[in-house]
Amino acid sequence: MAGLALDGSNPDVSLLYDINGLAKDAPHWFDRVMEFVGESGIVIALVLVALGAWWSVRKRSQEAPSAVAGLIWAPLAAGLALVANIPIRGFVQRPRPFRDHQGLDVLVAGKTDYSFVSDHATLTMAIAVGVFMAHRAFGVGAIALALLEGFCRVYMGVHYPTDVIGGFALGTAVTLLLAPLAMMLLTPLTTAIAGSRASWLVRDGRADRAVGTAPGEGLPELPEHHAPGGERGSKDLAA
Repeated sequence: MAGLALDGSNPDVSLLYDINGLAKDAPHWFDRVMEFVGESGIVIALVLVALGAWWSVRKRSQEAPSAVAGLIWAPLAAGLALVANIPIRGFVQRPRPFRDHQGLDVLVAGKTDYSFVSDHATLTMAIAVGVFMAHRAFGVGAIALALLEGFCRVYMGVHYPTDVIGGFALGTAVTLLLAPLAMMLLTPLTTAIAGSRASWLVRDGRADRAVGTAPGEGLPELPEHHAPGGERGSKDLAA
């Protein structure tokens, strides 16, 4: 697999040189900014976007538990995708591009593990897709950040473009394919929290009051059982 990227005429390699070549013409301070953004800045930004989505979906009243469950699934999916990448990297064993190609401007030193697929691309896209499932507007912003992450990894000289594409595909696949099972398990949990004293984690009480419902109202309830001698039973007998 690694041999696919050794030929300089390969589009993967050509695009690598084109994108990484931008770093050679950029000022030193800009490269340092890109290094921070590509290593940790975008991940931090995605956390903030996810928090913004959580704050927003809490105002959805009855839809809040399932939306919050989707946001909880986003980081869990990212973690599972990173675990799934471990055997993929071991099987493909693709060296980092700077090990096989000369003249690259490598902004981050010390990368000794395999290149395919990109952990950063996998992580950010998995979170972004999870956020998109819960909140479309915040999700579009999250996906834009994930795409920027992929560009940064190539710009920094630590990944081929196909490493990034593979990471995007892996993160998206894990998030979407396992989402039905995850939502089946997480939604009852968030629904229970919404009816507890910690309901603010799932539902915005002010939003409930604005629409004239009490906190916890609108959540699934157990069927009402009336005793034969109870109030309902008395009314029935009186009728």
